[in-house]
Amino acid sequence: MNIKILGTGCAKCQALENKVRSIVEKEAINAEITKVTDLKQIMGYGVMMTPGLVINEKVVSFGTIPSENQIVAWIKENT
Repeated sequence: MNIKILGTGCAKCQALENKVRSIVEKEAINAEITKVTDLKQIMGYGVMMTPGLVINEKVVSFGTIPSENQIVAWIKENT
């Protein structure tokens, strides 16, 4: 599983990255987590507001920090 956090380094982007890393560790999910900070790459996903969350190349969220339960549900849907 590939999970990408899209963001330039703002507080919300960092919070989402920390939340995702915590969930992956707690749930023992085999996932590679990548931080994408390049604006051209972020815009390539069609994301105009950060933070963005991409699971297996599918944008599942942008502009907000989703709840832990929602992130877990998206991960399970994409495994």
